[in-house]
Amino acid sequence: MAIKFILLVNKQGQTRLAQYFTESIPTSEKRQLESEIVRKSLSRGSDYAKGMHAYCAFLRHNSYKICYRRYASLFFIVGVDDDENELSMMDFIHCFVETLDWHFGNVCELDIMFHLDSVYVILDEMVCNGQIVETNKRIVLGEASKFET
Repeated sequence: MAIKFILLVNKQGQTRLAQYFTESIPTSEKRQLESEIVRKSLSRGSDYAKGMHAYCAFLRHNSYKICYRRYASLFFIVGVDDDENELSMMDFIHCFVETLDWHFGNVCELDIMFHLDSVYVILDEMVCNGQIVETNKRIVLGEASKFET
């Protein structure tokens, strides 16, 4: 299994979406893991905003590689296995954001908060059991539109 979890977090560190693809992590550990990863990602993102050039969108936490990217006020964070390609995860994050943009017009934090069910459907169409299964935006949105009433 490649992807272990996907988190969408705002600049204040509030989790807007959390999807885990592994059963081996207890809930208490998930919260602790989430807070540590979010803290590390946000602190590195603020260094980039200050103009520091040592910015990197990858970090290692326990047995996970963390790939993250900031779009407007949201951080998209993906935790993967050690043997997964980081650049392919960055491409997946970008594809996921583009798909959300197509669906919502210009996606923002409020779209995700108020239409969380649509975001989960889109994510479920793209990722199944930790594996990326579809990246074609038209197909993903076509399947997701079947759930809209």
